[in-house]
Amino acid sequence: MGRGRSDKVLLNTEQRQRLEAISRNGYAPAKKILHAQVLLMCDEGEGATKKWTDEQISSVLNLHRNTVGRIRKRFLAQGEQPALNRSQRKSAPVRAKIDGHTEAQIIALCCSQPPAGQAHWSLRLLTKEIYKRNIITEISRETVKKSLKKNELRPWKTQRFCIPERDLARFVAQMEVVLDLYSQPHSESAPLICMDEAAMQLTGQVFEPIPLAPGQDAKQDYHYTRPGVQALFMFLDPHRGWRRVSNRDHRTRVDWAEEVRQLLDEDYPQAEKVKLLCDNLNTHNIASLYEALSAPVAHRLARKLEIYYTPRHGSWLNVAEIELSVLSQQCLDRRISSAQELKSELAAWQGDRNSNASKVTWHFTTDDARVKLKHLYPIFEPQETDDSNALF
Repeated sequence: MGRGRSDKVLLNTEQRQRLEAISRNGYAPAKKILHAQVLLMCDEGEGATKKWTDEQISSVLNLHRNTVGRIRKRFLAQGEQPALNRSQRKSAPVRAKIDGHTEAQIIALCCSQPPAGQAHWSLRLLTKEIYKRNIITEISRETVKKSLKKNELRPWKTQRFCIPERDLARFVAQMEVVLDLYSQPHSESAPLICMDEAAMQLTGQVFEPIPLAPGQDAKQDYHYTRPGVQALFMFLDPHRGWRRVSNRDHRTRVDWAEEVRQLLDEDYPQAEKVKLLCDNLNTHNIASLYEALSAPVAHRLARKLEIYYTPRHGSWLNVAEIELSVLSQQCLDRRISSAQELKSELAAWQGDRNSNASKVTWHFTTDDARVKLKHLYPIFEPQETDDSNALF
C-alpha cells in the first residue's frame, strides 16, 4: 500500500544537507547516523533521487520495518531532532528510601539468630522476614543488599580466629622462653629439636586414573576409598637442616615415647642433652616414657631430655609446623592408599630434604615480640633510649 500525503517525508534543501552531513560524520553517535540515513531514504521531496519503500530501507540498513516506520512518524510528529536522537525512556518511579528507624530494625534482624534450619541469613531470608514482621511494606532484595553493604554487614561470612588468652602473662612468659631458645647457640652435644604431629587421611583410587599426555590433562575419578588415618610425627633440627618424619597407626603416649626413644638413642646418640620443643599435649611429657618403657630406660632417656612447650594458642612458634606445611605441599598433596606407601614416600621426601640440608631460619626475637606484639603484654614499657647526646 502506498503512503498518504500526510505520511510522506518531504525534506527541504537545508534539512537534506544537514542529514547528509550527519550521515558522513564519523564522530556522531551510530544511532544518530543510522536515523539520518533512514530519513534521507524516506525523503519523497523534489530533491530525492530515488523513492524507497519501508521494506527496501529495512533490508538495506538491516533494520526492522517497524523501526523505519517509527523514525518516520517521530519526524512527522515531533520534528528533525527527536527523530535523530534516541528516545528517552521513562524512568521507573522512585521508591521512597528506608528511614533510619527501618534501617535500624533491618540491622537488628541481620544481627539476630537465623531461623531454625538455616546456617545464616541470606538476602532472600532477610527480605522474607522483613515482610513477615511488617518492618516495611515494600522493599527489594537490592535495597536490603545496599543497606547491609552500607553498614558493613556480611551475615554469610564468619571469620575464624583464636580467642586471645585471658592469662596474658603466662602466654608472653612461655613465648619469650621459646624465642630465647631459638636465639641461643646450639651444638651437637646439645641440639635443639622441634617436634610436631599431624593426621593424614589415606585415600585410594576406585577407578584407575588416566595419566598425563600431550594435549590431555591427567584425570582421576572423584570417587575414592578411605582405608584409614595415619599419625605423622615430625622431628626437625632447624640449625642442622635435618628432619625425620614417620607415620604410625595411632598417636598415643606409647607412640610418642617410641619416637622420642628413637630420637635420643638412634638419631642423636652422641648428644648429652636434647632440647625438645613441642606442643603442650597430654602425651608430650616424661610420664609417657615410663608408660611405654621400663623404668631404667625411661629414667636414662628422661635425664637426656629437656622439654620446652609452646604456649596455648601459640603453635605458630614451632618451626616444625612450617616443615609439616612443606611436607603437605610437596609430598602429601595426592592420593596415598596405604600406610606402607606413605612410609615409602615420606622416606623419599625426607632423604631429599636432608641431602640438601634444607634449614628453617627463625628471625623473630624477644625484642621484636615486645614491639610487634606489645598488645599481649599486661604491662608494656617502651625501650629505653640513650639521651646522653640529647640537646638541651
